[in-house]
Amino acid sequence: MLLITVFGSVFNLFVLMVFCFNKKACTVPEIYLSNLAAADLVLVSSLPFWAVNVSNHYNWPFSATLCRLVSVSIGMNTYCSIYLLALISIDRFFALVHPLSHIRMRRPKYAKLGCLLVWVFSLLMNIPILMYRKVKYYPNINTTTCFLDYPNFFVYIVYEGILTMFIFIIPISIISFCSLKIIKTLKKRKNTLKKEMKATTLVLAVLLAFLVCWMPFHLVRIVQLLGEAGVFRQCKFEIMIDICRQVFIYLAFFNSVLNPVLYVIVGKNFRNKVKELFNQWSLREHTNTTSTSS
Repeated sequence: MLLITVFGSVFNLFVLMVFCFNKKACTVPEIYLSNLAAADLVLVSSLPFWAVNVSNHYNWPFSATLCRLVSVSIGMNTYCSIYLLALISIDRFFALVHPLSHIRMRRPKYAKLGCLLVWVFSLLMNIPILMYRKVKYYPNINTTTCFLDYPNFFVYIVYEGILTMFIFIIPISIISFCSLKIIKTLKKRKNTLKKEMKATTLVLAVLLAFLVCWMPFHLVRIVQLLGEAGVFRQCKFEIMIDICRQVFIYLAFFNSVLNPVLYVIVGKNFRNKVKELFNQWSLREHTNTTSTSS
């Protein structure tokens, strides 16, 4: 987690710096990708506290407020990431499959509004974490834990079920539908604009990375939820699921490091923005030096 924090912070700050300080206005896909970088930055900024908790054998050394804030930060990233990718998929779907019918909707101001709604929605969906996440001391094991204290088992099952529906089933269905339509259109249409093709290639790479990193964790969550609901009960199976969940959560967190790397490797437009930004800084430095000499 500490490695993910270091690399994720540096890479995502670099991405935000390129998008924010470049003279050219961001395109619609770039607005979504910059918000995705911001969501990843929120996640990695909270991981050091959880890393300390894990290294301390889950004995929470911080305050109850920080317990809630760290949990909300991780939850915010989960919601923001998946719904920003859903918006990106919808944008690419309209850009390639229906390029003329929804051109007015594909404007930067609507993209910014969509991002704002995603952030607000993510915050609202994390209200139960603010309500039920608590710090409790267990004298029999001499441990203070930061955990979700649901009022009863029914509330737990309902909330986890809603969570699974809204952060996995619904957005993944949207992303899958749009991605399949985009791929079919690209196969049929050979004269796709280079600009749209470059943006779409980067988006598809980011979508694939997200699915590879997050899909195993969500599938294990569903299996664990079914086990806790009484569909099956075997001690060895429950232990195996718990281990898988612990492993796959690190894979999911690694997605926050992988996204900025993909922007550089796959995103030619992003690389051009980086060059423009460095040229812009070099020119400014040269102008300042000349002015000082004069």
